[in-house]
Amino acid sequence: MNDGLLIFLASAGLLSIVLIVVIWQLAASWRAKAVLAREAEYRKLGERATATQEETQRRLEAIGAQLTDAHSRLAAIERSLTVID
Repeated sequence: MNDGLLIFLASAGLLSIVLIVVIWQLAASWRAKAVLAREAEYRKLGERATATQEETQRRLEAIGAQLTDAHSRLAAIERSLTVID
């Protein structure tokens, strides 16, 4: 074989390997960024779910207090009606 052709083929092979490694690393970096972005979105979703759950808990406590108040008022009305009878 010609020495020039051998050098060309070796250089082309080396260049191909380098390009493959570079492309592989770029793809790995892209996948890592995508994973981080997805994790950030999951974190935001979890924070929103927690905030919503806390707000629901506060509202349920307020409704419970109102229901307790209504129950005590109804009991007072029932006592007054039994006295009237």
